[in-house]
Amino acid sequence: MPNIKSAEKRVRSTARKFEFNRAAKSRASTLERQFNRLVREGKKEEAGALLPRVTAAYDKAAKRGACHRNKADHKKSRLTRAYNSISWVQRPPNPSCQRRRKST
Repeated sequence: MPNIKSAEKRVRSTARKFEFNRAAKSRASTLERQFNRLVREGKKEEAGALLPRVTAAYDKAAKRGACHRNKADHKKSRLTRAYNSISWVQRPPNPSCQRRRKST
């Protein structure tokens, strides 16, 4: 236990910062897990809706010092690359739009 008043205050402020940092990192990693699951399942629309939330969570964590700015940028880059690697589901061609062949 601290004996000095300023040290007592420092203990309290450190505890507050620890809680915020843990919550921010947990929020970002939870969203990242959800995003990665959607990418594995090939759900591009849902993943696209979740990507801005994941990047915002990492930006907020970096802004407050919960994680390093370069780590947040690296994660965002990797997540965007994963999102871009999902291919859209190919629909069968519409027969009315196909070119008709001449019969010989």
